[in-house]
Amino acid sequence: MSLTSKNGVVGVSLLSREKLLTGIFAGVGALIVIFLVIPLAKLVAANTPQVLLETAREKEVMQSIGLTFRAALYATLIATLTGVPLAYLLARRHFPGKSVISAFVDLPMIIPHTAAGVALLFVFGKRFFAGRFFSSLGIHFVGDVPGIVIAMLFVSAPFLINQVREGFSLLDPNLEKAARILGASPWQVFWKVSLPLVKRHIASGMLMMWARGISEFGAVVVLAYHPMTAPVLVYERFESYGLAYARPVATVLILLTLVVFIGMRIIVWREKKNVPH
Repeated sequence: MSLTSKNGVVGVSLLSREKLLTGIFAGVGALIVIFLVIPLAKLVAANTPQVLLETAREKEVMQSIGLTFRAALYATLIATLTGVPLAYLLARRHFPGKSVISAFVDLPMIIPHTAAGVALLFVFGKRFFAGRFFSSLGIHFVGDVPGIVIAMLFVSAPFLINQVREGFSLLDPNLEKAARILGASPWQVFWKVSLPLVKRHIASGMLMMWARGISEFGAVVVLAYHPMTAPVLVYERFESYGLAYARPVATVLILLTLVVFIGMRIIVWREKKNVPH
């Protein structure tokens, strides 16, 4: 057999193995996709359009969903203003205690969220220093919207910070150095060079944080059972009236969240597509 012939046989063999590996991975991956999709599909299919429409017209349902969306947005905006500078420092600077701060940023993702709610109570509760200070300003956290916001902020901020930190880490340092050589100040380099180059990561991080905030239950329910967010309302109806009453509320929440999430994903995708490579 000639060398060319041998190379052809080897190429076919490698291609066959690659196809086999792809087939195995696709089959295994399909299992987790099915696991994720079937419960949601079953939940949606268990409701008639009339039931969903009636549920969507309920004042309590719409108020709770609106509150959830707004509180998650407030938390996301706060995290963007404070988390983006932190992400920049973690990605572009070396300083004592950096690894400790990184660990604390990730900590809310691994601790039980009910425990996170209790921890927040020990700072923002009415008897503790932050709670008393803000109460003097007319801002209350226990049983009020600010409590929902800080609960969402605590558990979901790591999603934004880590996403933005990754974006800053991928930046070519030579771009910033070139701007400095041309006379730009560090502040100008950040605003006009670094920040615009990571706007897709910022948008993606904000989207992930907002979505995570919407789904938060454990920390929120400890700080503010009332006013009810949508996840708390679903739990309350399930506990008080059973599955039949919780099901349509959960379905409406999932469908609305899915529509908004897909819409925002499309915006981020189009922005990414329009960026020249």
